[in-house]
Amino acid sequence: MCSGGRYDGLIAQMGGDATPAIGFAMGVERVVELTRLAGQLPAPTVPDVFVMAQGEAAQRTALRLAEQLRDAFPGRGIVVHCGSAKFKTQFRRADESGARVALIIGDDELARGVIALKPLRGAESTQVEYPVAELTARVEEFLRRSM
Repeated sequence: MCSGGRYDGLIAQMGGDATPAIGFAMGVERVVELTRLAGQLPAPTVPDVFVMAQGEAAQRTALRLAEQLRDAFPGRGIVVHCGSAKFKTQFRRADESGARVALIIGDDELARGVIALKPLRGAESTQVEYPVAELTARVEEFLRRSM
């Protein structure tokens, strides 16, 4: 499953300077399989927020925003779509994730200093744009209302 130890002499053996070192390895797939066989696999988590972006600058903003939301809402699931998929594909993945709300960041939104919030569950389905500075408060408000 897991193994590790000190490897102080390894770099010197390979021709480098003596360097203090430690290392370990773990068979993650084996740990997951043993957990599944033991019947202790946790239920899959459903995120609260799915952040999607298109464009290089939008991707960077999405990652910063997700970190900001994780800091503001510890214990809430915040997922960021990584990659260059079109918004249609990202919306499908957001829906499949079970998230309650999607945040949409594109070049157009960035140019206007806004981020779109789109409810994915419940009767409310109107997409609304908010200034970036207000987004954390608006997400909190939405999550409280949709409980």
